[in-house]
Amino acid sequence: MSGKLFVIGFGPGSFEHITKRAREAIQESDVIIGYSTYVDLIRELLTDQEIVSTGMTEEVSRAREAVRQAEEEGKKVAVISSGDAGVYGMAGLVYEVLVEKGWTEATGVPVEIVPGISAINSCGALLGAPIMHDACTISLSDHLTPWELIARRIDAAAMADFVIALYNPRSGRRTRQIVEAQLILLQYRSPDTPVGIVKSAFREREHVVVTTLAQMLEHDIGMLTTVIVGNSSTFVYDGKMITPRGYQRKYTLTADEQPLKPHQRLRVENEPWSLEAASEGQKEGAGSIAAAPSRRADHLDGSLSLDTRAATHDTGAAAAQAATAVLEAPPARQAERSPLDWAMQALAIANEAKGIETQPAASIGARTAASFAPEMIFECAVSPGVANKKITPQQMLALAEAAGEKGELEYTPHHQIILRVPTANPEGITARLRQLGLILSPIGDVVQVKACDFCDGEKKDGIPYAEELYQKLGGKEMPKELKIGFNGCGMACYGAVKEDIGIVFRKGKFDLFLGAKTVGRNAHAGIPVAEGIPKEEIVPLVERIVTRFKQEAFPNERFHKFFQRVGELEGYAWREPAKAEIESAACGD
Repeated sequence: MSGKLFVIGFGPGSFEHITKRAREAIQESDVIIGYSTYVDLIRELLTDQEIVSTGMTEEVSRAREAVRQAEEEGKKVAVISSGDAGVYGMAGLVYEVLVEKGWTEATGVPVEIVPGISAINSCGALLGAPIMHDACTISLSDHLTPWELIARRIDAAAMADFVIALYNPRSGRRTRQIVEAQLILLQYRSPDTPVGIVKSAFREREHVVVTTLAQMLEHDIGMLTTVIVGNSSTFVYDGKMITPRGYQRKYTLTADEQPLKPHQRLRVENEPWSLEAASEGQKEGAGSIAAAPSRRADHLDGSLSLDTRAATHDTGAAAAQAATAVLEAPPARQAERSPLDWAMQALAIANEAKGIETQPAASIGARTAASFAPEMIFECAVSPGVANKKITPQQMLALAEAAGEKGELEYTPHHQIILRVPTANPEGITARLRQLGLILSPIGDVVQVKACDFCDGEKKDGIPYAEELYQKLGGKEMPKELKIGFNGCGMACYGAVKEDIGIVFRKGKFDLFLGAKTVGRNAHAGIPVAEGIPKEEIVPLVERIVTRFKQEAFPNERFHKFFQRVGELEGYAWREPAKAEIESAACGD
């Protein structure tokens, strides 16, 4: 039997929005592979298929397992994604795994991508019609994409007046991204810009809110939420977000019979804003473009009036007034105006009606992604030392002064304080804190060295090795956060064995533990791989293990998954942790 790979987008999660082809592909499959929550959403469609479900951050493992079962075992395998599998879904990752294995369409296992309804479409439908004009999607998750790049994309989309759908806006640990996105958007758009917030579209706990750009953060936003930000023409009527496509420029929305006949509507003189009109103006001089609006005004005879319902909205009325003013400009002034001038005059009148100050065209054109610099948040982890856990009053006061009124201090379970502060000069903050003896470390997907207090220095023999590990590895960027735990005696009370790499100093030598898993139903301590490692060998050994993880791990792959996948690190083999067996109670329950 020849295998096959289906990558299926099943839409928002409701049965009525799953396509016929998606249902058929699920039925054809021998194996269903997906995030456990997604498997639960389609469970009623399953029959006797084998199910492989994993956690949210284990996409690479799912893709590799799907390819393996299709290629090596000849099975028909369905990899499922909510929404559309090709929009922040599993389609690209499956292809990446295949490419790494040398797959080609002509000789490799067949692949079928089954499209689904993406969140921008499902959420847009619940909000009304916000996606009627040019739109884009931007994920605010910076687990795989640097935040600096995401910020530039938001800036560019905001400047270009796109309707913007923000995916993955906030999670339990990512709370700042949506705040910074709002700050960037407010540089270009009115605080009154309509914003739609949709949680769990077409699912049991569906929740829909229509608010404004200024007030969007007052509402619940999480990982199951999609945020849609309107453009400069989007308005709200009867609780629905509507983005006009521009039909009112050439059509009368209140009459069946149109002043412009079909063969007249695409003429250059009836589209003075178009590229063709600009090109013709360059060839023939400004006069030909200048004359176009007055000729068009003769044809329209009032056709710029909006639909009665839309005209009651401030934006619609302002747009009608702006367009009329532009078209009725005196011929002497028309001869001096470019298409951009016409657009800017219309925008100025519309903004004036809403009480918004319009910037000159030159300044708008100059605001590029490269030149725009929103206020950024500096953050770092602060501790009094690798072994020292005592922070002085002077150090605490300096931290409070660094945070100021706008910053924040967050204590963590790892004997660190996270400092977050808006600043354009982080060096001024870090220099002062380092002068006071505080250790500053980056946070995120970096190496974190955690050590006990060595019983306040009574068991101090291991301290130099912990500090050397910090000096050589602390803060280094990794595919996923990597925690190295260090205990100064065999009691291991600080819990080093529960970290990705656990080191225990015992009887003048070191014991090594690898691949702990601290959360989930199958949580376990690190695998004890070696005892009695000589002191001079421990730091180079850990360096080699960390280097291999950095070079070979997949993006967002946790260390225990990496160890399990490669099977061996520096001669130490992965083995399945012992599973606890729960005896049946005497009563039989």
